[in-house]
Amino acid sequence: MHIALFHQYHHNPDCPATCRHYTFMAELAQRHQITLVTSNAWESKRLTQQYDWVPPGVELVSLKVPYFNKMGVVQRLQAFGAFATHAFVKGLRMPKPDVIWGVSTPLTTAWAAGKVASLRKVPWVFEVQDLWPSFPIQMGAVPSKVAQKQLYKLEASLYRQAAHIIPLSSDMERYILEKGIAPGKVTTLVNGTEIPSQSVSDAEKEKLRVELGLQGRKVVLYAGTYGRANDIPMLVQASTLLQDRSDVCFVFTGQGFDAPLLETAAKQQTNIKLLPPLPRHEIFRLFSIADVSVVSFIDLPVLEANSPGKLFDSLAVGTPVVVTNPGWTKRLVETQQCGWYVPAGDSQALADSLAHRLPQSTEMAAMRVNAAQIARTQFDRLQMVPVLEQIFEKVAQNKR
Repeated sequence: MHIALFHQYHHNPDCPATCRHYTFMAELAQRHQITLVTSNAWESKRLTQQYDWVPPGVELVSLKVPYFNKMGVVQRLQAFGAFATHAFVKGLRMPKPDVIWGVSTPLTTAWAAGKVASLRKVPWVFEVQDLWPSFPIQMGAVPSKVAQKQLYKLEASLYRQAAHIIPLSSDMERYILEKGIAPGKVTTLVNGTEIPSQSVSDAEKEKLRVELGLQGRKVVLYAGTYGRANDIPMLVQASTLLQDRSDVCFVFTGQGFDAPLLETAAKQQTNIKLLPPLPRHEIFRLFSIADVSVVSFIDLPVLEANSPGKLFDSLAVGTPVVVTNPGWTKRLVETQQCGWYVPAGDSQALADSLAHRLPQSTEMAAMRVNAAQIARTQFDRLQMVPVLEQIFEKVAQNKR
């Protein structure tokens, strides 16, 4: 079977980002022909050269479409439009696939996948990574009511046109079903993670703690994008409230909009350690020495449905997670007892909960066990591949 993946922002384990599609393609390419249509935006951001840019056996169609976190709204729209246009043209010229796999964000990539599928008379599968256009609209990036209406119209049409839809959370699935989509057309596959084949030894953990100057301290880790939606100011304020706790250190690794804020805070406070971005294959070592990680977002309804990669990476090594979304992630950490919830934007609640819970060694140890268990049983990306493969085979067979 020939599967064509349209995904604007491909990255590999040399990059400081999650690698959902790299893992999926590596497995699928062992049995199927895979063509990846993507931009070159992340290739220059590789921090190491330990991995092939695409998995062996994957045919790469790379489009020169720059993208940077500091881009404004107009520049981002230009990048989205440029990629969709070039991907559409490439999609019409490539050998005809059996199925097209379109990944949003942004919604324009799904549009290109759907348009090529329609013209070439092949089915397509719509993977919904974020709820667009709800996310940019709620973030204030689309102030025009006319434009909002057109984007919602596009979203609805893509749901109808797709042969199958793959949302990344149960809350996303509920949102899609409320649009009138038949339940049999929707399969949730959460973001998930790669489960490390070997755990980090106590000796390795201690060595890393010494290297980072964290020996004897409780580590509160934030590993991910410093974007406008991630509420980095709340984390900085929580660290300020805990300045008198010399045994607690907030560790940050990542990049994005609020990097200057963190750089300033790290110079002013001794309980903040700022690390450079780390490649994917090194991030699990850092999670392994954290006592808890934080997955924070600002208080927007659309963000309650998201499926953040850092949540699953933390659980994969048995590190409990603090979440600030009142959606499915709150239900997860509370029912599985692998972390806890604090309200978005409430730095005092976060500081108080850390001060109270981190010293509770028995409770924290139980959370670590629960975290690792749920990651292995529910969030292993390798276990998702057979489900994904079955979806592709079914839609291709139905078309034939």
